[in-house]
Amino acid sequence: MKQRIITAILAIVVFLPFVIYGRLPFAFFVYVIATIGLMELISMQKNAKYSVPSVLSIGMLWIILSGNADINLYEWFSQTEIIMIGVLLLLSYTVLVKNKFTFDDAGFALLAVIYVGTGFYYLIETRDANLSYVFFALFIVWATDTGAYFFGRAFGRKKLWPKISPNKTVEGALGGIILACIVAVIFQFVSPLPSSMLVVIGATILASVFGQIGDLVESAFKRHYGVKDSGKILPGHGGILDRFDSLLFVLPLLHFIGFIQ
Repeated sequence: MKQRIITAILAIVVFLPFVIYGRLPFAFFVYVIATIGLMELISMQKNAKYSVPSVLSIGMLWIILSGNADINLYEWFSQTEIIMIGVLLLLSYTVLVKNKFTFDDAGFALLAVIYVGTGFYYLIETRDANLSYVFFALFIVWATDTGAYFFGRAFGRKKLWPKISPNKTVEGALGGIILACIVAVIFQFVSPLPSSMLVVIGATILASVFGQIGDLVESAFKRHYGVKDSGKILPGHGGILDRFDSLLFVLPLLHFIGFIQ
C-alpha cells in the first residue's frame, strides 16, 4: 500500500504540470505514454517489442494521435490513407516472414493501435476543449473506482463478472456510479461546466458505466494473455494501461455524445 501511495503521488506530480500547461508539452507527454501503453499491449501477445510490426504500429498510433494536425505528409496522403498503407504493410509482412507473423497478429496489432490511439487522441482533444473537462473525467473515474471498491467490500454479494474480474460485484458497480454522481454534482457547483445539472448527471452515469467496462476490457486482456499487470512502469499500480483503461473508454464517449465539444 505504501508503494502504491508513493507511486500515485509521484505520478500526479509528473502528470499535473503537463495537464495544466497543455499545448505542445502535453501532446508530447501523451504521445510518450500512449506509445508505452501500445507496447504493453503488444507485449501481452508475446510479439517482439522492436519488430517491424511494432514499428509500423507505433507509426500508425502517432498518425491517429496527430488528428487533423497540419504535417507535411498530409499534403500527399490523408490520415486514413496513411493508416491503410500501414495495414497493407502489416499484411505484406505476414508473407515476407512466411506466416511467422500471422493474419491474426496483424489484426491484433491494428485493433491495439485503434484502441490505444483513439483513447489517447481524445485525451489531447479533451485538454484542448477545456482543462475542466480533463479534471471532470478524472474525478468521475476515480470516484467510480473508489465507490466500487468500498461499496463492494461493504455490501458486495453478487459477482459482476467472475470469469474476468473475480473481485468485482454488482453492488460495487452500482456504488461506483452513485459516488461518481455525487462527485459530479459537487464538481458542477464548484467549477460549472456549460451543461445543465441533469445533462451532467446523465453523462456521469454513462461515463461511470463505460469506465467500468473499460476496466473489465483491460482485465479480460490480461486474463486471456496470462499476465497480472499490463506493465511495470508504475510500481504498485502496474502499467500505463492499468491506470488509463477506464479513461480510454470514458473520454471518447463524452465526445461522441456531445458532452465535450
